[in-house]
This record gives sequence, C-alpha cells and structure tokens, in this order.
Amino acid sequence: MNINIQKEILEAPLSQIIGVVEKRQTLPILGNVFISLQDSELTLIGSDLETEITTKVSGVNGSNGKTTVSARKLFDICRSLPNESMLNLDVEQDNKMIVTAGKSRFTLQTLGADDYPRLEETQWKHEFFLEQQQLNRLLTKTSFSMAQQDVRYFLNGLLLEIHDDHIVSVATDGHRLAKTLINVDSLGVDMVQSIVPRKAVLEIGKFLDPASEDQVKVKLNSSHISIESGGFMFISKLIDGRFPDYEKVIPANLDKNVIINRANLIDILGRAAILSNEKFRGVSLSVDGNLLEVRSHNPDQEHAKDEMEVDYGGDALEIGFNVNYLVEALKACESENIELGLLDPNTSCTFHAQGSNDTLYLIMPMRL
Repeated sequence: MNINIQKEILEAPLSQIIGVVEKRQTLPILGNVFISLQDSELTLIGSDLETEITTKVSGVNGSNGKTTVSARKLFDICRSLPNESMLNLDVEQDNKMIVTAGKSRFTLQTLGADDYPRLEETQWKHEFFLEQQQLNRLLTKTSFSMAQQDVRYFLNGLLLEIHDDHIVSVATDGHRLAKTLINVDSLGVDMVQSIVPRKAVLEIGKFLDPASEDQVKVKLNSSHISIESGGFMFISKLIDGRFPDYEKVIPANLDKNVIINRANLIDILGRAAILSNEKFRGVSLSVDGNLLEVRSHNPDQEHAKDEMEVDYGGDALEIGFNVNYLVEALKACESENIELGLLDPNTSCTFHAQGSNDTLYLIMPMRL
C-alpha cells in the first residue's frame, strides 16, 4: 500500500478524527486510525466503540490497500511539517509504515486493518435533512448545560425531541436547564426522543458551520444516530435511558418579570465573580424598582457590589445564583435584552430573549 498526498489534505480529516480516538484505550488498536485507499478514494476512520467518524477524500494518488496506524503520531507528524509538504506513506510487510516528506523520515508501527473494530451496520428508522446552521443551533444553545460524569447517566448527554414540524433540544445537569426549538418542514416523524452522549455532541459540533445552509443527513433508530455531510459521516450510540420530563421542571407561575440588557449584565456578573467564593461561585441579585444590584463575597471577607438600571415594576426581591451558570447561559442567548422571570428566593428563575420563547434557560437558586 502506498499513498502520496499533500500535508494539508491529510491533516484536515485527521483533525476531525483525533477527538474520537481514545488516549487511554483498553484495545491498543483503538488508538489507531483506519486508513484505506481504494481506486483513488482515501478513507479514514476513528472509533472508540461508542462513536465512529468516517471521512473520505477523493483523487488521492497511490496503490490500493488498508492498514491502521497511531492516529495521534500521524497527526502530530502532519502538523510539524511545513505547509504544502508532500507526504509519502508506504506500508511495508513487517507491520511498519514509512512516512517521508522531503528529507524527513518516520517509521511507525502498524496493526492489521482486519482487526479494527467497527460499529455494527444498523437499520435506520428515521431519516431527514437539516441545514448545518439549524443543527448547530440545537447543539450550541443547550450543550453547555449537559452533566459531566453524573451517576444519572441519562443527564450526560443532550435530548433531541423530534416532531413532524419542529425539533427541541434540551440539556440539564440537575442545577440548570437549557432548551431551544427550531421549526422545520415536515419530517414525517411522530415525536421521537433520543439522548445523544456528551462526547458525540461535542464532536459533531466541531464540523458544523454555524452560518452554512448546506444540508446534513440525520439518521436515527432506537440505539444509534448518524450525521452525514459530504465526505464526513459520524455514528454514535445513543444513551439508553429516559430523560426527565423537562416541562414539569419549568415553573409556570413566575410573576416578576425583569427586562435586562444582556451585555451589561454579563459585564457586571464578570466583575462580581472576581470576589465570589471560588468553590461555590455564588452571587446575589437584588432587584428593587428599576435598579438591579449584584453582590458577592468570599471567606476572606472581601466584597464586590455593582448595579445597573433595568425595566421592572414589581416588589423588591433578592436571590442567589451560581455566577458561572448565569454567564454561560447569557452568552448563549445572543439577544440585546433578556426577560428574567422570578417568583421568590427559593424558586428557579428562567430567562429568554426579549419577545422570543424559542430558547429558554432555567437556573436553580442557591443559598448564600
């Protein structure tokens, strides 16, 4: 097997695959990338047995064959070479790959391609198309609220709730919740819920263009999800579990409504966070009339206070929150003003872009 390819052409698909390849794997071959050249089409595959990425590159010179080699080492070699370098990958009979570029020469250990584990081919129950920007919105507006290594394994991912004319994505770690909705043309789907694992969500987001109207093909069944776009295909197992009824968590009786400039609030929270408790990251929000006051303190008896004007006409109220949760959600909101919904110091708050309920964030209060 022999491959002759420009550095940048090989480096781009390797950069997409490298995030899936496990750094600490139980099977040594899972640290490798599967490489196949067949009739000038180069196929690269990375897998961790839960997720699998396949990329294809056409018009590659060389002789047919297949092998596996360390994904990280081959990627690092590509990155280290000058731009527009031509690489020659030559696989020898004694389980070695010789990589040459100019005067540089590398000898890498290979493992047999026939032993490379693949996710089983599966029958897809639902297939539909979305624009890249639509799928990107579903993920980026909510994914930061996913749990990390929670014993409630179904929280370590993102819920996709697919209806015929709209799709809802929801993520929660038990302390906050993010929900967004996009309207779509008829998908021919009658309410399907799928929980996509955290790692898969982050990897899918890496190749989506937030401004692109190009189509991606989404395929689903009860255990897997597939995303295809051009020469890229991503397959992941789904989390087998029941996502909490998120609608019941969102309070419906929030009678205090505050209109706040989003950018100003982010600035004030950032300043207050400097002197917040490093462990609990708590800040206090007090609203009275048209004035919002933000305060923080820490165990060293240091204090911070800042204030801004808001649009509010209700009773005075003070409530505490984790400042990181607030700032992350505010940055994802992307609107000039937000509507903050409150009830009392013990009830979760919600906020969304002024005049739009398509994206909503909920944050539980904390005692300070």
